[in-house]
Amino acid sequence: MRTSKLVENIPPSGIRVFFDLVLGMKDVISLGIGEPDFVTPWNVREAAIFSLEEGYTSYTSNKGMIELRRDISGSLLKRYGLEYDPEDEILITVGVSEAVDLAFRAIINRGDKILVPEPYYVSYGPLVTLAGGIPVFIKTSPENGFKLTPKDILKYCDSKTRAIILNYPNNPTGVSYTRKELNAIAKIVLKKNLIMISDEIYGDLTYDFEHTAFPTLTGMKERTIYLNGFSKSYAMTGWRIGYACGPKDVIAMMTKIHQYTMLCAPIMSQMAAREALRNGEKSTREMKREYKRRREYVVYGLNEVGLPCHKPEGAFYAFPSIKKSGLSSMEFAKRLLEKERVALVPGTAFGPSCEGYVRISYASNIDNIKEALTRIKRFLCSQNS
Repeated sequence: MRTSKLVENIPPSGIRVFFDLVLGMKDVISLGIGEPDFVTPWNVREAAIFSLEEGYTSYTSNKGMIELRRDISGSLLKRYGLEYDPEDEILITVGVSEAVDLAFRAIINRGDKILVPEPYYVSYGPLVTLAGGIPVFIKTSPENGFKLTPKDILKYCDSKTRAIILNYPNNPTGVSYTRKELNAIAKIVLKKNLIMISDEIYGDLTYDFEHTAFPTLTGMKERTIYLNGFSKSYAMTGWRIGYACGPKDVIAMMTKIHQYTMLCAPIMSQMAAREALRNGEKSTREMKREYKRRREYVVYGLNEVGLPCHKPEGAFYAFPSIKKSGLSSMEFAKRLLEKERVALVPGTAFGPSCEGYVRISYASNIDNIKEALTRIKRFLCSQNS
């Protein structure tokens, strides 16, 4: 059977390819999957259960329940002073991954270039390609903590550049940006007449300073597609519930695609999301406090065993250099898995310039992290002997 050449030429996810190796292996400590190890808070689960008992099993509006959109609007206004009309400036999506896909397809004309800073979340490049665009990968500097700079944007931007996607705090590095740093980026976005797709799914998990939402910056609300969701900060990965906010013409285009592909997000997930927004802050604070504690332990432990690692400013990932081992990222990850049963993600899953790094998720309990660090140290000693 003939299949799409475009799809054939897109490589499978670097994360999933590696974790196919893990299936069936025993005694593996997995620090690879980007998923909270916490269970969704009970009150949120209970809200979904009650919604089923009450008979909420139907479709909702393509845009999502108006009640949830109003809750999101109110939450953004309270937290950031951001005003979005729940009627036509907010769309409920099946996770933020769908929101990213819809955003690209809504703004890209064939041949448009989209700037994607490395390291990047694995789906960005392929989704740009599937939308008919050209992903342009910006190599950021490890010496600068893998942070995007205005100079980087100017270097890669040309007349065909349509937009830039920025994920912060970042997956896989944990890097985030202060308001001052974001303002400098915003000036270039404005100067070059770009659209900003701002993926802020880890925004609630910012540790060292206040998270700044990109559309709050001067002149940015009307040119930003703001993406967020419930997977990370409320431990709701399996519920598949996210949202997009932006100018009504863009949201209308995203909704048009959404109605032909997904139709709507599951109603019980939307009901759960309402409860999370209304009564989930305490659980989020507790999870954030624990992630921050683990971050300190992981970063100290990695540096102690000889894997240099900057301190993440958010999310729940560390991105240490493994260059001293003399192995490639894939070789390091495979040998560590085979010899010590510790699963990490090779840095090259997040872009070719990430060779020499691995991603470690500390969304795992502290005992697992301690044991994993012990095994990593043993592995490094065996490599040097």
